[in-house]
Amino acid sequence: MKTLTLNEKYTREEVHGIFSPETNFTPGAGTWGMQGVIPVPYRSRDWVFIVSYGRSQAEHKFDEGITEDGVLTWQSQPSQNLNEKRIQEWIRHDETINKIHLFLRDSLQGPYTYFGRLKYLTHDTTRSQPVHFQWELLDWDKLRPNDVVKLEPREDTNRLVGLIEVSPPSPKPKGVASSRSFKERRKPDYAERDANNRKVGLSGELLVIEYEKARLSQLGRSDLSELIVHVSEVEGDGAGYDIRSFKEDGSPLFIEVKSTRGEAETSFFISAAELEFSERHRDNYELIRVFNLQNEGANFYRLTGKLKECLKLDATAYRAQIGP
Repeated sequence: MKTLTLNEKYTREEVHGIFSPETNFTPGAGTWGMQGVIPVPYRSRDWVFIVSYGRSQAEHKFDEGITEDGVLTWQSQPSQNLNEKRIQEWIRHDETINKIHLFLRDSLQGPYTYFGRLKYLTHDTTRSQPVHFQWELLDWDKLRPNDVVKLEPREDTNRLVGLIEVSPPSPKPKGVASSRSFKERRKPDYAERDANNRKVGLSGELLVIEYEKARLSQLGRSDLSELIVHVSEVEGDGAGYDIRSFKEDGSPLFIEVKSTRGEAETSFFISAAELEFSERHRDNYELIRVFNLQNEGANFYRLTGKLKECLKLDATAYRAQIGP
């Protein structure tokens, strides 16, 4: 029996053998032999999507594709509307609890490639039969070369270059989209991707170190700029912050850096150690959120003090042990 592996090619029968080996498979018929969306047995709200580009049904031509950022535009069956149970379940899909697996081919014949898990992004409320969805491919960085964000050496580190500071963004509600905004969005939220991409995190930290050195030099404290420590590289993760810098008076400044290639509103993950450290060192703590990270630099905003007072926190994991 084949195992589930990114980039691997599978026939429908092999997909069936992974998710439902106890049932019979009939080529070209039945749930696994013909359907495009299949519920995983015994796992409520887990799904397998089997997609062929270029397909049509009756007079309807499916408009589907993947952007360079790893966003899948996908349509339901032409007969399905926004009120159907399956449609509503996909709209409410929570990728931290349940999984939707994507198998895709770019023709109407041959095996399917496993593209990993999907995360709901948005749907078009103004169109139905079919319903138009956008999904983020959570494993996109593993499906193609993941280039390092290269930081070119800068001749003058006394200027504040590379990072541009802006105000923190206002909260935006997660919601649905009109036809126009649905077509224009086509972007992932990057949170899961950033969490698994150490290269993006390291690039952001290096930019912040450069920024801090330039800031202290401008303040006439070049002596302090030479004492900045990249703690996450020297000690590893777990200290509660990434960089130890200084305020103008020489007191320590503890900086946690969260970086993304995405936009300012992109969510991020934060540890209990980081939250606790910000509580104990509220007067000397900053979270710097680096976003729009590119080769030429990035934007950033900063949050100071106790992070629990300026962040909306959602539990994403639990530590468990035997006991009541």
